[in-house]
Amino acid sequence: MEPVVPVTLGREDTPAGEVVLRRRGEVLELFVDGTFTMDTVDTSTEVLLATEALRRHPAPGRVLVGGLGLGFTTRAVLDDARVRHVDVVELAEPLVRWAREGLAPELSGLEGDRCALHVEDVADVLRRGAGPSGCWDLVLLDVDNGPGFLVHPGNADLYRTPLLARARGVLRPAGVLVVWSSHAAPDLEQHLRRVAGPQDRIEETVLEVARDGRTFHYALYTLARGR
Repeated sequence: MEPVVPVTLGREDTPAGEVVLRRRGEVLELFVDGTFTMDTVDTSTEVLLATEALRRHPAPGRVLVGGLGLGFTTRAVLDDARVRHVDVVELAEPLVRWAREGLAPELSGLEGDRCALHVEDVADVLRRGAGPSGCWDLVLLDVDNGPGFLVHPGNADLYRTPLLARARGVLRPAGVLVVWSSHAAPDLEQHLRRVAGPQDRIEETVLEVARDGRTFHYALYTLARGR
């Protein structure tokens, strides 16, 4: 069988590096600054980022999603009728533009009455220096491959105490923060414990995914804020 030749759908330079969206057969792939970030071979963990957060909150009316990716986390959030509004914050302007233009079906149709896409650094949003204003019932962070495998070195701050404290601070009472990681990240869990209040709950959820004959272990780190 001949190998499938990838077709580039979009390629653009940004201050944070080159963003490339390409199709390999039926698979959509996203690369940022020369690093593979995700594809559509298995999107289960992106969906679980949403569903695990949603099941932990009785009334998740407002949701902040840090990182558009290929849109699967946001789509899973919008599938929950309890959600009234979703703010999606994405650093790469081309990715947001391609979503609005419908460059790929997987990305199209997200923005509407219940969802707004924002071209901002989610760290600035958490610092309340840019973009949409909180507070939110859920904050979902999937802006990188986790603290040990960064696409952008500047994202390291998102996994440390000061910015995690900011993330907790934009949660409403009983709000939930969930951070996605491509690997177990005990240091991230410790940073979350440092910012947690006395009534908060911290949890690590390990996700096992079989892919290409190998088993991978991803992780979600949750801070559920007390009332």
